[in-house]
Amino acid sequence: MSRTLSGGLRLIPVARPYVGLEEEAAVAEVLRSGWLSQGPRVAEFEAAFAAYVGAPHAVAVSSCTTALHLSLVALGIGRGDEVICPSLSFIATANAIAYTGARPVFADIDRETYNLDPTRIEEAISRRTRAILVVHQVGLPAALNEILAVASRYGLLVIEDAACALGSEYFVRRIGMPHGVAACFSFHPRKILTTGEGGMVTTADADLAERIRRLRQHAMSASDVTRHTARQVVFETYDEVGYNYRMSDLQAAVGLVQLRRFDRLLERRRYLAARYSRHLERVPWLKTPEESAGARHNFQSYMVRLRPDAPVSRETLMQALLERGISTRRGVMAIHREVPYQEEKWKVSLPETEAAANSTVILPLFHQMTEEEQDYVVESISQVGAFAPTGT
Repeated sequence: MSRTLSGGLRLIPVARPYVGLEEEAAVAEVLRSGWLSQGPRVAEFEAAFAAYVGAPHAVAVSSCTTALHLSLVALGIGRGDEVICPSLSFIATANAIAYTGARPVFADIDRETYNLDPTRIEEAISRRTRAILVVHQVGLPAALNEILAVASRYGLLVIEDAACALGSEYFVRRIGMPHGVAACFSFHPRKILTTGEGGMVTTADADLAERIRRLRQHAMSASDVTRHTARQVVFETYDEVGYNYRMSDLQAAVGLVQLRRFDRLLERRRYLAARYSRHLERVPWLKTPEESAGARHNFQSYMVRLRPDAPVSRETLMQALLERGISTRRGVMAIHREVPYQEEKWKVSLPETEAAANSTVILPLFHQMTEEEQDYVVESISQVGAFAPTGT
């Protein structure tokens, strides 16, 4: 919901989930069914999601973080292993690796796409490297063909952190029909499709999908649905240590409604993003997003970059916009700056990551955003730059 600042100024949020009466009705139906946890709606959502992205298998879980964790565990990655990933990502990317006992090793990004630079991956490979965890940052697909070529030369697994990338395309192929062994999605409220919290793993590997299904439910040999619908008594077993990473039917019911309208949400988002880029051309000190060859952005977030000659600092711009009722966020964090992952070498080996982390800003973008609100954001940015005191 929008909120009002002191003085009556209405705040334009960075994001706003788009939910309505259909979601309410779907949740009410699940409540009346008596099956609230992981059940038939989850299975229905998995099938619909797999069909949408073109994947043979989809497994619903409690978040993208748990999707990443389970994928790594199911692929046998653990203590003593190393997984290459970008530092320019939400900290969950590295945390999921650390949960397994493996070590995240950061490689630098491409300046234009903010994704892993394929030419910088090889220098991060060691005899302990098992996988590359690719992030499709803010929804723009990474250079998968080049990354997969590197992975193939060294016998490495490729897992996609597609938290932001539902609806994005790479050479006309939707992200989610995994280019690597698995792709992991988020349904957090800032994503285009939301279930409140939740995640999904997609894969073409039937055995991998089945192992993840077991691991998400304490490695239970027979699911609740199987036991409750069986015509004979079933006693489940637990053959390994698993996790409680389930999605509920309440969440899945919301996801099914959201998925049915997803293409409409995506179309509106791309329209607003194109409109932003067109109008921000008159702000020469801002760099707008670009789509790399073969990649189609879903614009989960609209991220701009302050050029070196910008008349204001990023923090000054963000504060000035907030005072005008416009909420923003720093572009993307640099994981290597956070206490659990600090090492001196990252400060010098990740120059593009450092630069992007210091200069990017996410502007408001959501389905219900009006053109008038967008015009106000653009005009406010122009005014902040035009009236900035020298040296700010």
